[in-house]
Amino acid sequence: MKLALFDLDGTLIAKDSDHAFGEFLIALGWADGAAFARENDRFYRQYQAGTLDIAAYVEFATRPWRDRSAAEQADALARFMREVMRPAIDPRALALVRAHRDAGDLVAIATSTNEFVTRPIAAAFGVQQLIATELERDAAGRIDGRIRGVPALREGKVVRVEQWLAALGLRLDGFDASVFYSDSTNDLPLLERVSEPVATNPSPALAAIARERGWRMLDLFA
Repeated sequence: MKLALFDLDGTLIAKDSDHAFGEFLIALGWADGAAFARENDRFYRQYQAGTLDIAAYVEFATRPWRDRSAAEQADALARFMREVMRPAIDPRALALVRAHRDAGDLVAIATSTNEFVTRPIAAAFGVQQLIATELERDAAGRIDGRIRGVPALREGKVVRVEQWLAALGLRLDGFDASVFYSDSTNDLPLLERVSEPVATNPSPALAAIARERGWRMLDLFA
């Protein structure tokens, strides 16, 4: 059996879904335009630099919508998918995921973006297994701005993948082959654990590492 793992933002889609959802909240009027945009951009720069405080970011990013009704949340997410994300899904990315599914590989999307934003995106790719940063809920089931468990970022993404596999009675090093597609140096811990790391639409920093180490590089959107 082969394991096929995909990062999401910048890898399968030519956007950062977390950052884009923040911009969408501004367009909805749920967040203060100038102030929220500045903070959203600041956190995004932290992510790109590999210094993101993900707990602080999740608290910030969920603040405009987590106290809205379930119906309002669902409607906003459906509009976000329809207006922003579906147009950003490239047929070449869909074909890559489909090829692994058709080959019988065990497929998962592993993303640091929270599960609220990314679950419908994973579904649009036909991927049932989503490993994402999980959101804590209070006794009434409302999202409270905190992270549940280990966030799927940097070394935490490795932990979350291993937890998922362990629940299936599998191990990351127990596959005949394992591949991970990612664009970001944030994913180096997982790229270094698979048998086939693929620098996909890589950032300049990841491209340099891939060339040095002889990793395959793939530009899905060229």
